[in-house]
Amino acid sequence: MFRRICLTGLCLLGFCLPLHAGPDAAGSAASGLIGFDRADTDKERALEAQFDNQLQKANLSNSLNKLAARPHHVGSAAQKDNAEYLASQFRSWGYQVEIERFEALFPEPKTRLLELVGPTKFKAKLREPVLKADRTSGAAGELPVYNAYSIDGDVTGELVYVNYGVPKDYEELERRGIDVKGKIVIARYGGSWRGIKPKVAAEHGAIGCIIYSDPKDDGYYQGDVYPKGAWRNPYGAQRGSVADMPVYPGDPLTPDVGATPGAKRLDRSQAATLTKIPVLPIAYADALPLLGALGGPLAPAEWRGALPIPYHLGAGPAKVHLKLSFDWKLVPVYDVIARLPGSERPDQWIIRGNHYDGWVFGANDPLSGAVTLLEEARALSELVKGGWRPKRTIVFALWDGEEPGLIGSTEWVETHAAELDKKAALYINTDSNARGFLEMGGSHSLEHFFNEVARDVPDPEKKLPVKDRLRAQRIYTSSGEERREVRNRSDLRLAALGSGSDYSPFLQHLGIASLNLGYGGEGRGGSYHSIYDSIDHFERFIDPGYQYGLTLAQTNGRLLLRAADAQVLPFEFTGLADTLEKYVKEVTALEKDLREASLEKNRQIEERTFFAVADPTETTVIPKPDDAVPELDFAPLKAAAAKLKASAERYRLALEASQNKPLPPTLDAALIAVERSMLNPAGLPRRPWYRHQFYAPGFYTGYGVKTLPGLREAIEERQWQEARTQLPLLSATVEGVAAAIDRASAILQPYQSTSALR
Repeated sequence: MFRRICLTGLCLLGFCLPLHAGPDAAGSAASGLIGFDRADTDKERALEAQFDNQLQKANLSNSLNKLAARPHHVGSAAQKDNAEYLASQFRSWGYQVEIERFEALFPEPKTRLLELVGPTKFKAKLREPVLKADRTSGAAGELPVYNAYSIDGDVTGELVYVNYGVPKDYEELERRGIDVKGKIVIARYGGSWRGIKPKVAAEHGAIGCIIYSDPKDDGYYQGDVYPKGAWRNPYGAQRGSVADMPVYPGDPLTPDVGATPGAKRLDRSQAATLTKIPVLPIAYADALPLLGALGGPLAPAEWRGALPIPYHLGAGPAKVHLKLSFDWKLVPVYDVIARLPGSERPDQWIIRGNHYDGWVFGANDPLSGAVTLLEEARALSELVKGGWRPKRTIVFALWDGEEPGLIGSTEWVETHAAELDKKAALYINTDSNARGFLEMGGSHSLEHFFNEVARDVPDPEKKLPVKDRLRAQRIYTSSGEERREVRNRSDLRLAALGSGSDYSPFLQHLGIASLNLGYGGEGRGGSYHSIYDSIDHFERFIDPGYQYGLTLAQTNGRLLLRAADAQVLPFEFTGLADTLEKYVKEVTALEKDLREASLEKNRQIEERTFFAVADPTETTVIPKPDDAVPELDFAPLKAAAAKLKASAERYRLALEASQNKPLPPTLDAALIAVERSMLNPAGLPRRPWYRHQFYAPGFYTGYGVKTLPGLREAIEERQWQEARTQLPLLSATVEGVAAAIDRASAILQPYQSTSALR
């Protein structure tokens, strides 16, 4: 039975009353907005009301039913048709439109064979059945279940169960004396991005990798399966890319340059982001006979899923045969770009993006976000008909090829890098959307801006600001110091951005301040990357009535209108400084905790070694002792963080003291330069494409972010010489950011008065 919990406060007779609405809940329509004086704030709010009045749920439904009617993966005829349809819509609304074409490597499977060859026989079906309750599930043209950018392979070996297949799982296997060298591993989805699983398996000597969806994480353990309920059914399987995107995203053959027709390409053997071993995803119905044939020790309790078997680790006696081959070809990638030129500052671009390619039908991922973008663009065109023009240029972008590896956005960014470096002010990204709570991440220089918007958007079910509902949810799910901060800190923290969607090339390669948002947490899931990510599943379980699609459009509309029309770009740096200080404390504690853990581990190893020598019957595998953890000098980094905090406060005071002044355009340029100053042109160790020093996808987490990544990952991986190198580089970057903020403050000096621009 589904038990709804009211997180917004006191539930009484069906009503939810807020117990604590947050320090800035009293902010009213009369208060000023960042970047606007009070008179312009009133005009801005009136414009936003006009925008809201233009939004129509029926348009979201109509667009979704049009775009999700056929399988439309990158390179397909249906995807080209969708591109032309999208371009025609923008043209009909008066935008300047182009379809920009790239050519990227995209393998489609020719051979997929997985069979259990001992001690019993079984051949995996590798097929999702057509369902009468899902009207599109029988449509032709679907991609079969596979992992893009797996290499070809024909391997046979004993099977080993590796839980989620992340580094710590192999440490557990090592403690139990289980080696995967020469074996085929089977891992369950979850715990990290899927591409990490074959990467880590290959590093440990495995010859093949199978990934399955366990019903405990994604199936009947969570609720009724599709079509009765929303959750993944026994033959539903998760397609997906396994390209090593933490090295670089985009076309594997054209790192750092746009994959335009005729571009110089690497030979496929040189492509660093392809897997080293063959890998295949399967459904839990296909996984059950494989896991059931395993012997060896029982898996740890936390490794056990919900299949009706004891979970053994292996190796063997289960032996499997995995054979994969692919058609490695270049396919067209169509980015749809629509521009609404600015009236005063046309060379400052506010970019709004969402991808529109799916693994099959993609109703939720990505079209629930793409159709909101379309409706935002249409509503803005109605404002233009009424005489409004944005001060800054608004660019709408619908990206192709996101699913295989952020291809459309990455190739567009690499192709136009010089122009974007000069003109791009900020990037706003969405992807999937569902019922529930606001999900907010991005550059912390935009944290206050985003919080102001979230304060002004009503939740369609609870009828209170989406920010207040999110605050209540965070209070409910957190504890201790974190809960106190959520209660008392005026702005809710933005999540730092790792990877997994199209903000990555903007933020982490070019240093363009970015936001990523959506709603979710209450849509019932189990359709992800399957043929059942369909119109029927979406309208029944994800966002019935398109209520949160409309809310997402309202949220993005405010972000776009305020960023485009503000007198000064809505950057504010005290949240950045506060967050950076938090990150510095984390890496300092990480080094200290590692040192103490290593000392304790080595003490225990010494004791066990002594008793093993004394007792010849002792058979426990004793791990190797850790190397000593040196003490790193964090003083320069802490000093740089303190400078940044002081600079951020100076800018805040200078902006408040410049109320009602006609501030020069050079201030915007200085603000844009702050995020650019967070880059290191040399990039991160072993992956120079990622140049941002504050945020990056983790080398072993994929989608998951690593903050202060060069230093943090050096410490985590015990690369002490690298850590000593990264510390001064990071300290210098932080000092450079402080200096960039000071340059913005200096521009404000001639314009300061005693009033405040807030």
